[in-house]
Amino acid sequence: MRCPKLLVFLAITASLRAENFAIRGATIHPVSAPDVPNAVLVVTGDRIADMGPKAAIPKGYKIIEGKGLHVYPGMIDSASVLGLSEIGSIRETQDFTELGDFNPQLRTIVAINPGSEHIAVTRASGITTSVVVPSGGVIGGQASIVHLDGWTWEEMAVEKSTAMQMRLPSIEAGFGGRGGGGRGFGAARRPFAEVKRRYDEQMQQVRLFFEQARAYQMRKANPVLGFKPDLRLEAMIPVLEGKKPLIIVAEKERGIRDALAFAEREKVKIVLAGVREIDPFLEEIAKKNIPVVLPDLYQVPIEDDASIDEPLDIPGKLAKAGIKFAFGSYNIERPRNLPFQAANAVANGLSYDLALKALTLHAAEIWGVADRLGSIDKGKFADFILTDGDPLETKTQIKQMWILGNPVSLETRHTQLYDRYKKRL
Repeated sequence: MRCPKLLVFLAITASLRAENFAIRGATIHPVSAPDVPNAVLVVTGDRIADMGPKAAIPKGYKIIEGKGLHVYPGMIDSASVLGLSEIGSIRETQDFTELGDFNPQLRTIVAINPGSEHIAVTRASGITTSVVVPSGGVIGGQASIVHLDGWTWEEMAVEKSTAMQMRLPSIEAGFGGRGGGGRGFGAARRPFAEVKRRYDEQMQQVRLFFEQARAYQMRKANPVLGFKPDLRLEAMIPVLEGKKPLIIVAEKERGIRDALAFAEREKVKIVLAGVREIDPFLEEIAKKNIPVVLPDLYQVPIEDDASIDEPLDIPGKLAKAGIKFAFGSYNIERPRNLPFQAANAVANGLSYDLALKALTLHAAEIWGVADRLGSIDKGKFADFILTDGDPLETKTQIKQMWILGNPVSLETRHTQLYDRYKKRL
């Protein structure tokens, strides 16, 4: 039985976190509409209640003066392992992969560590939400959308299952090399015939698994005596029904071609992730309305003779083709770089508006949560940041962050160390 004093404390804490407030005098950048200078943003509970130059502040609401400051929607990391990995060199802190090739029943969200140091560092860059994606095998499990605040994964959850992670077999992986699966230094190149045979065997296994899933779907729709639920195949039904996309990681030309052919053959929705050699497929991807999660743009070109700007040119190419895309970090160390990757993409031909939308509204649209996230609009979650300038600029300071209307600490291990050692001076 809980202590009465503890219950009182929890009630008081909850009421403090749920305080209604308004920001007055700031420039609001809704992303979904033109900027609104000298505006008022009203928050009731976890939602945006009103916004505009003439929005009324209800009696009793706390007022935050925002003159000279800016309000932007919280940014979204569309592919990360936040909360699943802590220290790369310590195996016991890695929980983003499982044994076996087909694990669609696994849910990423239940493995997230809300106390990860990387979550606070990511928040400090203006990111309030992350799509946490598993890896390993062919089907690694279900990606989840989480707020970067909360005591438990239940509190953090926005969507417990938003997509299914998939990595198709690859011929490149048999040869290794840059982006090719980790062939060690001095390792012998395997004969192409052997690599191709292994690739064909793996693709056959994938086709058989999808056939089993469809057969299970039919049996469930018309159950007969002796029908037994299968968690693995049950998890595939939303994918087969088109309710949940597959996130297919495909960096090079052959992998992208395989992913597009696979989606066509299996009649499933996909989100392409990590694409690099995109040029031959721009028209097809645009025609099929397939969204893309960009790779980490701070990489060297795939080919030695390619332009050094090759990775940073990708967003501009996608935008010109009319393809919707978002930014993803794919790791725990570099989510804080996403705003600056977007800024560098602007310097390489991407429009500023699309760069900001790729971090906010377009990311929310890709993952099916634009009714709650991605812009500052009435009725949406009160997820936003208060800054002294453009959040894509390195010199900009984030003054405050709110997630679900709750003020969130911007303290990180970095700021703690800074304060600690500054006292020695």
